[in-house]
Amino acid sequence: MVEELALEQQDVGLSCKILLVSTSGYYQWRKRPVSARKTEDERLYQKIKKHWEDSRKTYGRPRLTNALKNEGEKIGKNRVQKIMKKNDIQGVGKKKFKPVTTDSNHKLPIAERVFKTEDARSQVTSPNQYWGGDITYVPTEEGWLYLAIILDLFTRKAVGHAMRETMHAEIVCSALEMALKRQGIEDGSDLVAHSDQGSQYASDDYTSKLNANKITPSMSRRGNCYDNAFVESFFRTLKVELIYTRKFKTRKEAKAAIFEFIEVWYNRQRLHSSLDYMTPEQYEAKQLTAA
Repeated sequence: MVEELALEQQDVGLSCKILLVSTSGYYQWRKRPVSARKTEDERLYQKIKKHWEDSRKTYGRPRLTNALKNEGEKIGKNRVQKIMKKNDIQGVGKKKFKPVTTDSNHKLPIAERVFKTEDARSQVTSPNQYWGGDITYVPTEEGWLYLAIILDLFTRKAVGHAMRETMHAEIVCSALEMALKRQGIEDGSDLVAHSDQGSQYASDDYTSKLNANKITPSMSRRGNCYDNAFVESFFRTLKVELIYTRKFKTRKEAKAAIFEFIEVWYNRQRLHSSLDYMTPEQYEAKQLTAA
């Protein structure tokens, strides 16, 4: 307290008298060297702060701890938590996210539920084996912007995406096309494309594209967002870390921000807790090298 008052140009002697502190004791304390622990905490704080800012101020304790460990730091989660608390560093808030499924009130054919979330550990064992697709919407001052995503359920990499002003079947077809080209899939006979029962995924255009590439379709049970939990988790990350923190004036502005979030941040920089704190790109490269 005396130190803080001194920095505010207050009289040290008077401050010591009011706080019942020895003036000589105060000056002796000033001469003491900074403890090794405090010096180390300051060094770690600078690293934590950098990782936090590089993460767009979204990382919490687990990811910050692993980011430090990836650099060779031997540090526990409790120490990271104390440094974060002392310096008012915190991860992005846990805001509510309600999954919204696409319209399944149609008479189009419904595919069998081949992919089952409850069996994901035994089913999903390599990249480009199971892909998950879904659509979400993003508010802008111009109106809704719709985003269709294709997620590799093994690497959690966003392999395909498309954004449109309307939610017609073309949006999911475009996302699928991007995924096929990006992943170099010429024969999809070993690939399952999972989605909800939305009319876009049951449409002739989409199912024809799956058939042409020998991809097996799979659909969730009606109205059951748990069946597409991996993609819903991605949407939650997108909404909490980007959409809820911004107000977009135009769809063009929203498109640019979402593209940058997916391609620069999510796929290539963001550490994923279920991937041993690697990025989707790193995890995919590791698995393909080991194969």
